[in-house]
Amino acid sequence: MRSEYDLLVIGGGPGGAIAAKTAAEKGLNVCLIEKRPAIGAPVRCAEGIGRELLEEFIEPDERWISSEIDGAKIIAPNGTALVLEPQMAGNEVGYILDRKVFDRELVWQAAEAGSDVMVKTRAISPLMKNGKVGGAHLEFCGIQRDVRAEVVIAADGVESKFARWCGIDTTIPYRELATCAQYLLTNIDIEPRTTIFYLGNRIAPEGYVWVFPKGERSANVGIGISPADCGPGQRPRDLLDAFVKSNLPTGRPIECVVGGVPVCEPLKSTVSDGLMIVGDAARVSDPLTGGGIYNAMFTGKLAAEVASECISRGDCSQKALEKYDSGWRDSRMGKALARNYRIKEFFIKLSDEKLNLLVESAAKINLKEFSTLTLIKELIVRNPSLLLELKSLRDSIR
Repeated sequence: MRSEYDLLVIGGGPGGAIAAKTAAEKGLNVCLIEKRPAIGAPVRCAEGIGRELLEEFIEPDERWISSEIDGAKIIAPNGTALVLEPQMAGNEVGYILDRKVFDRELVWQAAEAGSDVMVKTRAISPLMKNGKVGGAHLEFCGIQRDVRAEVVIAADGVESKFARWCGIDTTIPYRELATCAQYLLTNIDIEPRTTIFYLGNRIAPEGYVWVFPKGERSANVGIGISPADCGPGQRPRDLLDAFVKSNLPTGRPIECVVGGVPVCEPLKSTVSDGLMIVGDAARVSDPLTGGGIYNAMFTGKLAAEVASECISRGDCSQKALEKYDSGWRDSRMGKALARNYRIKEFFIKLSDEKLNLLVESAAKINLKEFSTLTLIKELIVRNPSLLLELKSLRDSIR
């Protein structure tokens, strides 16, 4: 590790790895640091990603694919199932990854492209000069040193300490940090090519339970709820245990992870002088599903491309880096985030009775010409009792 680079990337997840690889391929001197001693562990993710979304960045490889998914189900509180066949499941058709292997593959590719990679290395403070970020003070195995860089990319996840140290308000509204728990369960009877989402305020208030297959008889089974709904006997782990006991009683947990997922709106700005913020650190995980692998890779790549342009011009000011911020917001991904936030805000307020009505209605609709707006229009026709609420939702996402 040198003392000076063009680009310093903080965080070795998918966003940081893609950023480092992209920048190195463009000829920049890059250093990627990861605070954990091993890339990809522990896994704090349900590990699902859509096929087309993944293939935008990397060719699928059986070494890090646990399951291939070709359908999805949404289960209402009363047990009614909305089945999404392959042609309709959209981004739910794809893969369940093995993130321990997948993340390492991405970082290996970054290293092969020319990036320096340092694990068990954490940023402990930014290097600032005249209000501009110019690198970071790092610690590796008790040894501290300064590393300067023209641009720093903060890809340090939901905690987002580095961006906060640089003066960025990274606060997540209390209700919008989904509190999650997940088991990797074995010895369960599942549909190995179908992801399942369970709704209901009793089993997952302001959230849902997911079952993501990782083989014939194993799956990531998890839950995410609002912290406002937590309490004695109502923690995510409590609710997850109750779900498993009722629905997958033969299951045996071989892994357990807990954590938080931002389901809020993105940061007001994801750039500052000499600084760019990507992935969960930028709050660009999907507020409806909590998914963030693709969004992290998308923002990581775009950030590296803009950083390369700005470094070559010798201008890494906030104004110059704004091309990244406006770029992801104007993209298909950015527009989906804005739409899905409004949809999420609508659904978390629904009672179980209303959820049952909507899922029952959707299950009867011919979804061959599916889109969010056409689905809502059909639901309006079929649910006059929810007319005003559904019209308001339709109008807000147009």
